Amino acid sequence: MKSKSSISPRGLSMLDRRRFGKSMLGGGMSLLALLKNDGFATETTAIRPDIDPQNPYAPRPPHFESQAKKVLVINLPGAVSQVDTIDYKPALEKGHGKKPGGLPEVTFGGPTGKLHKPFWKFRPYGETGKMISDLVPHLGELSDDLCFIHSMTSESSNHPQAENFLNTGFIMEGFPSFGAWTAYALGSENSELPAFISINDPRGMPRSGRNNWGNGFLPAAYQGTDFGISSPVKNLTRPDRLTESADLQTVDLIRRMNDLHLERFPEDNDLAARIASYELAGQMQMSVPEVMNIEGEPEHIHRLYGTGTGSETKRLYAKNCILARRLLERGVRVVQLFNGSDASGGNGITNWDSHTEMEKTHGMQGEIMDQPTAGLIADMKQRGMLEDTLIVWATEFGRTPFLQGFGTGRDHNPSGFTCFLAGAGVKKGFSFGQSDEWGYEAVSDKVEMYDFNATILHLMGLDHERLSFYHNGIERRLTNVHGHVIKDVLA
Repeated sequence: MKSKSSISPRGLSMLDRRRFGKSMLGGGMSLLALLKNDGFATETTAIRPDIDPQNPYAPRPPHFESQAKKVLVINLPGAVSQVDTIDYKPALEKGHGKKPGGLPEVTFGGPTGKLHKPFWKFRPYGETGKMISDLVPHLGELSDDLCFIHSMTSESSNHPQAENFLNTGFIMEGFPSFGAWTAYALGSENSELPAFISINDPRGMPRSGRNNWGNGFLPAAYQGTDFGISSPVKNLTRPDRLTESADLQTVDLIRRMNDLHLERFPEDNDLAARIASYELAGQMQMSVPEVMNIEGEPEHIHRLYGTGTGSETKRLYAKNCILARRLLERGVRVVQLFNGSDASGGNGITNWDSHTEMEKTHGMQGEIMDQPTAGLIADMKQRGMLEDTLIVWATEFGRTPFLQGFGTGRDHNPSGFTCFLAGAGVKKGFSFGQSDEWGYEAVSDKVEMYDFNATILHLMGLDHERLSFYHNGIERRLTNVHGHVIKDVLA
């Protein structure tokens, strides 16, 4: 006996996948339009920058007006301990030597130990009375200018992946860095220097290396150019065997040949981009030596940054800080400054990864970072540069409020840590979010790395949902499919 179907003719028609897809597409678009009219949906159409292949670094307008035109990103690889620097937790003093319930038994490095009070005394600074530790007193003096985010979180507790996540929005490799996205969207105000420059720590490159300033699948023109005081750009000087006249004649011949080729093939964008790259390299032969010549800076500037005191690493890092300011003054769109490198020298020696001898190793890093970084921010402030420059101070994750079970240092902690912003478009002397009483986990206004990056892009006048690049069938973006702008930190 033939059973009677309970599905309506309309329902049966929906079993045909083509009809189903067509119906859902039309209905979905109609629903989206209704939601948008009612304020429940936002415009998500990608905004493609209008790029001239013969001048890929030309300045381009932002998606909307913003105060920040340039950005300085200070990266601190290895994971700075928030509870020993800028996230004051009085409960740690009372709980010192105890192991209360609610904390994990095992973390990245193995079994957990007991709570340990801050290794440095905290004291109030500025009109806000912000509690900052004696490890970073120079930053403490600037606390009224800083915007602290105390509820940062990450999706990885492993350094390379967390560095990738901070700087590219993805744990995996192969994705464009924040600087590359910004250079792609906005170009540069300086035609003689790259739009995006990364200054490595004097001790070497960070753990995930060039991923931190790579272009991923974006055009190669937007990758960062890495150099510093102790690692100048290579191959800029003319070989001794080549006279200046011969060099200029060669360059002129190549230019005429390229022009002829472009006349024959005007749509060859790859050639145009390559020519633009070579022309920029030619300009850098003059601009880079000039911008790296910091010896002419006044003596009071060298004293402010600390180029003549402390360890050799501190003196070199201080010079890198002066270089960063000089690059920003000349209109470089994104400057990335590293304080810390790969951990090849051992835990806590070449970066902030203090699994052992916390007081010694973090103390060493604080001596290197504090005065030069504070000097850089103070110098930019007195020059009026914070009016149009955003400063980002960020570490890939934090450290635990307890010691490791078999060590004398603190373990990796992606559950709650602190970064700060300063400068254009950001509130001053402000603290956002909160970690628990021990400083272990974000408990109030939790901020994911997607939110952090969305906020930085917003401050640069860019919509993180619409700044995308079509790659392998997907509209890719820095924040993937996540992220919300932290509106409370906006000035």
